[in-house]
Amino acid sequence: MNILIAFYSRTGNTKKISKLISNSLNCEYEEIIDLKKRTGFIIGFLKSGYDATRNKSTSINEIKKDPMIFDLIILGTPIWNKSMTPAMRTYIANNKSKFKKIAFFCTEGGKGGIKTFESMANLCDIEPISTLEITKKEIQKGYHLEKINTFIQELKSK
Repeated sequence: MNILIAFYSRTGNTKKISKLISNSLNCEYEEIIDLKKRTGFIIGFLKSGYDATRNKSTSINEIKKDPMIFDLIILGTPIWNKSMTPAMRTYIANNKSKFKKIAFFCTEGGKGGIKTFESMANLCDIEPISTLEITKKEIQKGYHLEKINTFIQELKSK
């Protein structure tokens, strides 16, 4: 199966998980870059959460890997105020007609994954074959590895 992980990461947690999944599945990945500055507390945290809550899109970098050529697209996003990031929203809106199968994962401070996965599925017009929620605390304590392995096994079985 030809798999692509497409992810957005502001602080690096989602990127870290993407690389672990990519290495385990021996698949390609594409980092989505938000062209809007999102660093710092006021712009990076508060304004970004506001944009996510309002279901705003943003300008993203040019995508190098065409999702059409992949059998499965794994979409990864941090959760901002119980919502997907504007960068992920833009990526999905621009590419959803090219998705054959999808799976989702998110990194989060505490909660919001289920609501976000529902929003992502609605935007994609496809139900994911698997989902994975990982909290910041699980990453810090090393508990994320077992959850990633379970997610990978689910992907391989479908």
